[in-house]
Amino acid sequence: MKTRFILIETSHAGNVGAAARAMKVMGFDELVLVKPRWANVLRKEETIQRASGANDVLDKARVVETLDEALDGVTHLCATAMTPRDFGPPTRSPREHFAELTQPGAPEQSVAFLFGSERFGMKNEDVYRCHVALSIPTNPKFGSLNLGSAIQVIAYDWREALGGFPVQDVIDPADKADAQQVAGMLTHWEQALTDIGFLDPAAPKKLMPRLNQLFNRADLSPEEIHILRGVAKAMIQTAQSKR
Repeated sequence: MKTRFILIETSHAGNVGAAARAMKVMGFDELVLVKPRWANVLRKEETIQRASGANDVLDKARVVETLDEALDGVTHLCATAMTPRDFGPPTRSPREHFAELTQPGAPEQSVAFLFGSERFGMKNEDVYRCHVALSIPTNPKFGSLNLGSAIQVIAYDWREALGGFPVQDVIDPADKADAQQVAGMLTHWEQALTDIGFLDPAAPKKLMPRLNQLFNRADLSPEEIHILRGVAKAMIQTAQSKR
């Protein structure tokens, strides 16, 4: 779904940068600022520093004078309000509401998330225009989130509702050693264990088959085979030097 993040009357440049960063890591890039404190906020040094590489989001961002301009083309409005209103849209948790928006058969929407100023939050008249007021479940005794953190939570939950991103391994999975490599290493270890007196060739019992099973469960890589053969070589050399 098309997604837009709208910041209303933002007063701290750093929060604009933090918003851009939070959005980018979750795969969103449409940011609109309504009447921010600084007209050149997208180019301020603090903004760029806090964006921490999300410059493309800042480059694409728009600054407008009214909320009406920011809402152009949007079909579903989500306010973010920690304080419940006596009148207005229903207050719901992000995950609960997002599950409904993305359930099978639900119409595709153009969704906007509205965030108020750091000092005053969202104005009542802006909240009243929205279909829902999202409230992040926080500690009842201390529910204060800074703007960047609130955007990160909403962006994360929304991305998860849309399907999320797969978790990627830090490194590529290692190749597995083949049976011949494992067998050669076991032969090397059998000699080493014999040389240090740990294995009695006349009564080996089930030591080597058990070691074979152990190494098979380990799914050794060729590099690990090389290390284990290096250990075996060192054991043999040490045993020979003491003869």
